[in-house]
Amino acid sequence: MSDRYGTDVLSGDWRKPQRGRAVEAPADLGSVVEEVTTDWVGEIVAVDRDLHTLTLEDRRGRRRTFPLGPGFLLEGKPVILTAPVRRTAPAAPTRTASGSVAVPNARARVARASRIFVEGRHDAELVEKVWGDDLRIEGVVVEYLQGVDDLVAHLRDFGPGPERRVGVLVDHLVPGSKESRIAAEVAASPVGRHVLVVGHPFVDVWQAVKPDRIGVAAWPTIPRDVEWKKGVCRHFGWPADDQADIARAWQHILSRVQSYDDLEPALLGRVEELIDFVASSD
Repeated sequence: MSDRYGTDVLSGDWRKPQRGRAVEAPADLGSVVEEVTTDWVGEIVAVDRDLHTLTLEDRRGRRRTFPLGPGFLLEGKPVILTAPVRRTAPAAPTRTASGSVAVPNARARVARASRIFVEGRHDAELVEKVWGDDLRIEGVVVEYLQGVDDLVAHLRDFGPGPERRVGVLVDHLVPGSKESRIAAEVAASPVGRHVLVVGHPFVDVWQAVKPDRIGVAAWPTIPRDVEWKKGVCRHFGWPADDQADIARAWQHILSRVQSYDDLEPALLGRVEELIDFVASSD
């Protein structure tokens, strides 16, 4: 026999809200919610833990503050908004930018008498960015020379010795180059056994940065009669009228370097070799 009155409306959980029961949810910044008593819909743009409030901004840019707690809809479902959980500080890195094991809270060692010489400011800034932590732990100072043409005279003034070693990083150290002749002269000099000259094959240290890090497939080939850095800037469409333009271009390139992985292996090994050489002087 059929039920002429249909289903009993009081059967089951008749007190259950139509949208479901509210559950707790964090008031994360950026979430869009609706306050049910005012129908105010907006993005959560601020949460005040002390006042236990949150601020919503609607699509017209208007803002309104409400108490945290029940009375909100998130994706159409009732929620009890709570202050988001505080995020813990990120763990200290376990590796330095050079790939060495990081030593937390390590104090810089008193500078050694030994030095590493590089050709210019850009070389020094790149070495500092990647190997700075290692250099401070080893107490090694990096100085730049404004070129290597006067390297022999500079070394003579510095006075290398058993406890005063010098490592030199040279650009474009390839057979037959001016740089290779200078390196040979240093090796044959009276201070040669206390000096290690190494180099990379690149025209300039800029090229030691992997080209894809700055969004290009390869570094351009610049004619010999064109100043290399200016030629590179013009090839990429960057300003190159004066030294300030060159400096800005370098800062753009340097900003793309975060670790040794952004550099060519031909440079990495040479810098590590120099650090080992001067750090073993005492």
